[in-house]
Formats: sequence, C-alpha cells, structure tokens
Amino acid sequence: MSVAVKQTPLEARLAALDLPKGGFSAPARAAALDRLAAMGLPGVRDEYWRYTNPAELNAAGAPRAKTFEVKDEEPIFDAIDRIRLVFVDGVFDADASDDLAAEGLEISRLADADGTDIHWASALYGALETAGQTPVARPLAALNTAAATDGVLIRVTAKVSKPVHLIYAHKSEDSDPILHHCIKLEENSELTLLENGPAGARFNKVLEVDVAAGARFHHIRAQGRDHERRAVTHIFARVGAEALFKSFTMTANGVLTRNECVIDMVGDDAVAHVAGAALGDGAVAEFHHDDTVFITHGAERGESRQVFKKVLKHGATGVFQGKILVKPGAQKTDGYQISQSLLLDDDCQFLGKPELEIYADDVKCSHGSTTGALDETALFYLRSRGVPHDQAVSLLVLSFLADTIAEIEDETLRDEISARLEAWLSRHRD
Repeated sequence: MSVAVKQTPLEARLAALDLPKGGFSAPARAAALDRLAAMGLPGVRDEYWRYTNPAELNAAGAPRAKTFEVKDEEPIFDAIDRIRLVFVDGVFDADASDDLAAEGLEISRLADADGTDIHWASALYGALETAGQTPVARPLAALNTAAATDGVLIRVTAKVSKPVHLIYAHKSEDSDPILHHCIKLEENSELTLLENGPAGARFNKVLEVDVAAGARFHHIRAQGRDHERRAVTHIFARVGAEALFKSFTMTANGVLTRNECVIDMVGDDAVAHVAGAALGDGAVAEFHHDDTVFITHGAERGESRQVFKKVLKHGATGVFQGKILVKPGAQKTDGYQISQSLLLDDDCQFLGKPELEIYADDVKCSHGSTTGALDETALFYLRSRGVPHDQAVSLLVLSFLADTIAEIEDETLRDEISARLEAWLSRHRD
C-alpha cells in the first residue's frame, strides 16, 4: 500500500509545471529555483502582500476563466502602424504575427533562441529580476524566470520608427501562461512597446528592460476588458546615464491584477516615469487591483515620477504600494510620488502605502496619497450648465485621470487611451 506524500504549496506549484531544460537560460533558471526555494511562495503575512491575497496566484492550477470577446469596438492600437507579435495562451503565433525582421531591431523568440548555448540575452535573462529581489523578495518573479516557456528577446540598435506591439490572446478557459521578455536598448536608441490582451485564465509575466546611456524607452499597456482575468506582472528596468524610461498602464476589469515595477536608476541624469489608470466595477465581477512600485536612485540628478489613480465602484478594491529609495551619493535627486483614488460609492476601498527612504542630503522628494468622492460642487456646476448627469460624471472622472494619461508622450496613443477610458465609463453608467 503506497502512502501519499503531502506536498508543500511550492512543491505542488512546481510539480504542475513542465520546467524548461538546457539552453543559454539554464544557469539563470537554476539560480531562480534556488531563490524560490529559499523564499517560498508569497503569503498574506508578507509585508508587501498584506493587502492582496496571492492564493489564486500560488495555486497549482489556474482558476477557470471564461474567454471574453469584444464586439462593440475595434481592438486597441489597431489604427497604429506597428510590428505585431501575437501570443495565444502563452505560445507565440508566427502566422498571426508580423515579420520579425525590422530596421534597428533584432527580435527572436525565447522558445527558439533558448535552444542555443550563446545568445546576447544570456547576460540579461534573469539578471534584472535577480537584482530586483533585494531588498524586497518577489517570489512570483523568480518562479517566472525558472518556468517561462516563451517570450520575446528584443535588441534595439537605433531609433525605431514603428512601435512593437505584444498581443496576448486567450482561447482556453484554463490556460496558465508564463512569459518572459528581455529588451536591451543600446546607447542612444529608442523604442515604443505596446501591450494588450488577457493572455490566459491566469498570467505571470516578467519584462526585463536594460536602457543604456542616452536611450529612450516608452511602454504603453492596456489590461482588459475581460472580467475573469487573474494576472501578476513584473517590470524590472535598469536606466543608464541620460536615459529615459516611461511606462503607462491602463487597467479595466479583472478579478485580480498585481502589477509590480522595479526600477534601478544607475546613471547620472536618468529619468524614470511610471503611471497607471485603473477602473473597476465590482457589480460586473470582483475587482482587485494592486500597483506595487520600487524605484532606486543610485546616481546623481535622477528624476522619477510615480503617478497612479484608481476609479472604483460597487465593492472594487484598489491597492498602491510605492517606494522611492535614494542611496548615499545620489545627490540632486528629484523624486515624486502620488497615488489617488476616486470612490464612486461607499462600498469600495483603497489601500495605500507610500514610502520614502533617503540617504542623501541634497534631494527633492515628495509623496502623497488621497481618497475621495466626486466633487459635488463641480458636479452641480456642470449640471447647472445643462450637462446630463452621466456625462458630467464621466467628464469629472476623465479630469481626475488626466495626470496619468499625460505621461504618454505620443499624442495618438494618448487619444487612444482616453477614448478607451471614456468608452468604459459609458458602459458602466448606473
């Protein structure tokens, strides 16, 4: 008679995965497994998971999620001339994607490139994720590095005129994709990266971005409109001297979303801006949205911005955890952080944890966090001028979110995001 051996949650999670073997990523994957074994999976007693229950992200199998088909509007970014790279339930779809050859770009698929022993990404894969584990452990990122089965590897050597668009399609109700992308921008190069799509029933993604001196990286991401999505995403970025990193995320719907962003500003005069606009309506489906950001200033005259706003209704929950760390010697640092929520009824909650940790004496750093309802005076003013109630509410919400959208430099992309936010508000009027 055999005796069943009880597995720990981590053992069960790993046993459900088909871990890749061999290739250039093998040392990074082995190191990630060692880190994960030492850390264990996240729990609600962990400081940076106290507001978000990771149980569904830790489970051996993904909770089922119905696929969601958008019929009332064109896919986002469709009107933009771009290079499309499509993943279906975590597997690259070459037939639906554009040609990978483009001027100023070297693009390869992780699943293909990892069959070789030598690749430029061998020095980047898992490197920024490893560095981002200190001083805060990020177990689900280590799990990703160990278990990712696909992704794209992009090396940028010039100023690329077309954005690269990563499209994530969800076809199977129990898909559980784990994707890992590496992007390396050489000196004075420039790239815009677009992302959208549900990806799967549960999604774990890591994006490692190395921005060399004088390079510019723009990232615009749309999460939604599927209602049953569960996702944990991680961005790890290293920003060199006089380089620019900008990331904006729009989130609408989703049972559970945790977006982590870890930025290390290693060069003088580096700039890093991270922004997000989230809209949640708990009447349609449960909504829990967590932005966790950690920016480290390790050089002089760095500028960082964290601008996050959430609009919540019908029991939706929003979380923001943001930190600015200024290391000794990082003089003339300019760090700014703001997190705000707009609660459209009394059933929602916003949980904020802003932090500053400063070890230099010549800096300008500030943070703020507010929670409130619609401005009744402004609403009355609009109504008195003949603006219908629902339209007046939408105008005030869009005005509230305007600071986040302003972080998008490209006017066409700004207008696209604004239109999608307005459309969401129109669909969710009471």
